[in-house]
Amino acid sequence: MKVGIVAKTLGVLSVLIGAIMALLMFYAWVEWKVGEQTAEEWEAVLALGYSAAISIGVGALQVLGGARSQNKIMRREGIVIVGLSWVQVGMLGGLPYIFSHPGLDPIAAFFESVSGFTTTGSSVMTDIEAYPRAILMWRSVTQWLGGIGILVVFVAVLSFLGAGTKSLVSQESSLNLSDSGTSRIKDLAWVLLKVYVVLTSVCGLGLWLLGMSPFEAICHSMTTMATGGFSPKNASIAHYQSVGIEIWLGIFMFLASLGFTLYVFIARGRWKRVRAEEEAKYYALLLTCVFLLVAWNVWHSDLGLGWAGALRSAFFNVLSISSTTGFGSGDYDQWPLFSKMLLAMLMFIGGCAGSTAGGVKMNRVILFKRIALRELVQSFRPSQVFRIKLNGVAPDERVFVTTSFFIALCFAICGAAMLLVSLFEPQLDSLSVLGCVFGTTFNIGPGFAAVGPTDNYSFLGSDTLVLLSFLMILGRLEFFALLVLFVPSLWKRY
Repeated sequence: MKVGIVAKTLGVLSVLIGAIMALLMFYAWVEWKVGEQTAEEWEAVLALGYSAAISIGVGALQVLGGARSQNKIMRREGIVIVGLSWVQVGMLGGLPYIFSHPGLDPIAAFFESVSGFTTTGSSVMTDIEAYPRAILMWRSVTQWLGGIGILVVFVAVLSFLGAGTKSLVSQESSLNLSDSGTSRIKDLAWVLLKVYVVLTSVCGLGLWLLGMSPFEAICHSMTTMATGGFSPKNASIAHYQSVGIEIWLGIFMFLASLGFTLYVFIARGRWKRVRAEEEAKYYALLLTCVFLLVAWNVWHSDLGLGWAGALRSAFFNVLSISSTTGFGSGDYDQWPLFSKMLLAMLMFIGGCAGSTAGGVKMNRVILFKRIALRELVQSFRPSQVFRIKLNGVAPDERVFVTTSFFIALCFAICGAAMLLVSLFEPQLDSLSVLGCVFGTTFNIGPGFAAVGPTDNYSFLGSDTLVLLSFLMILGRLEFFALLVLFVPSLWKRY
């Protein structure tokens, strides 16, 4: 393990985060200058300033520590950088919450920061609107950065990473980079970033035209495209009571949950590859079926929403949960059990590979179904040959093994996490425990019962918050890049 290049890369990333904090400090100063000049707004200026100074200082020390290392990241270093970067960025990103008013304790601040960067959207803030606008803007920015992937932005902006570029991006995201060289990955990172910025801008413009203030439109557009779900309003999207806003956000939540490489293919005119896309088609079909089932089930319940109300509620909440955004337009926890179980299924599946959504991803579900069918048929026809394809391409056999292992690991981790949460929080019922684990592991945010869409995670103990923070990073990195840090052989020198 070459510690120098790891420290150096983490240091540059910390400086980048500090620079973004410094920009928001300037925004906080403008807010204070043109506003009512309250003590809370000035504290936001100081909070972001202190945080920027600490982040840049920590980054500078790390860069100096690894100054003599070569600018070449091998696969092992790439995995370590990805795992440690999310932990370090989570710590640094929590500093503004500690220094600002009303403020959070260090554990709660770390949880809120990790929830932002992993685009989970779980919160421990009991009164969001009590925080200065600059802090709420930082909260949205963390999700926007985490959505496209901190290290994807990093790769697009910086070029010194050399051969380690592919390792970093492949470990940090669910993009398929098997045929991409270093230069192509940098080019892809830039294109993805441009698509992300354009979609965010269009979403924000639409929200502004539909009645949101510029500040609210910017915050919600960033957290929509990141499928994060942070809102500057306590009641989230329910605050606006606007069908137009819900439809507009629903469209962009769906777009954000599709693989972003699909937009790259469209932009480059690769229509043959677009027509071969299976994952997006199956994902749209799944959402349509669940939407109709939930709408029918809610309509026949005793909630009194009527057919139009059931359609509206099902449309927004199905898209919010399936995209793992977690915006709230109402309390789906009051829905019949059948509808809530359908939502739990969507939490597990999530969006498409290469999107900003969480979950196990639709491509793995499709592959797992085809693998299972192959094994069933070969149990009585062992000589029959199967050629499994996805999006017109036949993956390597290793992909089938990895897919099966990943889904098995999901169940194992969720089961162990539920046991620990039930130990730490004995007052919770089983549905609340399930909601805590699913909501964080699959980066959704709200869960069920005690952590439902109208509640938050502020009542949980510090040990539970640390566990759930770990689960959020695990889910965002799809397990391997963080779990591998606990393998002793990874750290051996070579």
